[in-house]
Amino acid sequence: MTTLHEHSTTSRHRTLRLLAVATSAVLVTASATVTAVAAPAATTTVGSWGPGVNAGGPGFTNQTIRQVVHVSAGGTAPRLRLSNLHGTTPLTIGHVDLATQATAGTATTGTHHQVTFAGSTSATIQPGREQLSDPVSMTVNTNQNLLVSVYVPGTTGASTWHPSSADTTYVSTTGDHATDDSTSRYPSTKNSWHFLSGLEVTSTTATGTLVAFGDSITDGLKSSKGTNRRYPDYLARRLATVIGGPQLGVVNAGISGNRVLTDAGSTNGNSALHRFAHDALAQPNVKDVILLEGINDITTNSTLTAKQLTDAYQTLITQAHQAGVAVYGGTITPFGHFSGYTTGRENIRQAVNKWIRTSGTFDGVADFDAAIRDPAETTRILPTYDSGDHLHPGDRGYQAMANAVNLAALRY
Repeated sequence: MTTLHEHSTTSRHRTLRLLAVATSAVLVTASATVTAVAAPAATTTVGSWGPGVNAGGPGFTNQTIRQVVHVSAGGTAPRLRLSNLHGTTPLTIGHVDLATQATAGTATTGTHHQVTFAGSTSATIQPGREQLSDPVSMTVNTNQNLLVSVYVPGTTGASTWHPSSADTTYVSTTGDHATDDSTSRYPSTKNSWHFLSGLEVTSTTATGTLVAFGDSITDGLKSSKGTNRRYPDYLARRLATVIGGPQLGVVNAGISGNRVLTDAGSTNGNSALHRFAHDALAQPNVKDVILLEGINDITTNSTLTAKQLTDAYQTLITQAHQAGVAVYGGTITPFGHFSGYTTGRENIRQAVNKWIRTSGTFDGVADFDAAIRDPAETTRILPTYDSGDHLHPGDRGYQAMANAVNLAALRY
């Protein structure tokens, strides 16, 4: 199976993670001993969770929204990023609570932590802006689920949101129910995240952030709900097996329906060209981006050429390199037997994938196409990896995609 290859560009820029232990020896009196004291472990702020965000989500009035956040890299002092990036009116936050998940929307008793903003329990975020919380005095673990409960005392207007979470969000009756353990006063549910665009932690093991950037296949559409079986989740769990712990936090910046070249509205988000700087390059200590996007351009743009897509990739690569970030090209996965399949569109996919594999423009290649295609019919997903719609992988397909990434080629 072809995996993520390291091109010469990466060889020149790749950094090796160095672990050093410093000691100091102090000689006191003739009767004293020499004592070696280990220096404190170095810490790094890394992105541990964060969705791509869109405009035009539903509004809320005097309600609490409880959302499940899955930690890709553990650490201390977690900070939440609340977002009014796509809002058109000021967003008033009345209370935010961070707790560990017991099950579904139920918090583990005794784990509630009040989140503050510049020392205040409330905040007003202007349109087009985001607000990073103060560090929370809390330790979170790799592969742990947290509950973020956001109380909005007024009427919010359209929310900045992520429409397809592959998890359940709980919406309360009237009032502040952020510190409730149970969901007895959360009668409604949604499949989306609202007002949240990131969680970062201080880590002694992770040295940077990896961003998985793309469309619904990165977003994890058709994966089993509430189980964290998107390909970036599987990838994060692989990273967690690296000696010394997870060396990269993983942020999933996939948006279902997203396109590289054109904006696609409130459900499918701004184009990759328009959101890459915020959703990928603005993550804390970002080291690597895996870019997998283009199938929606191919199936919706009747005048599209392969060169238009590859030129856009080049633009994104240039932006990343200017920021000191490595970019790995994910080959576009098969879509044979999907309702939008045509021979002409398949020809574009093949041409784009050939460029990704052979141009040397990316810092490496994650050959997702080779990882999940049917050897007997290479235009389609192997049936055991297919979710059933012939476009999106199922859980096993997403795991195969994560396994196709060569961890040794990444920059830590």
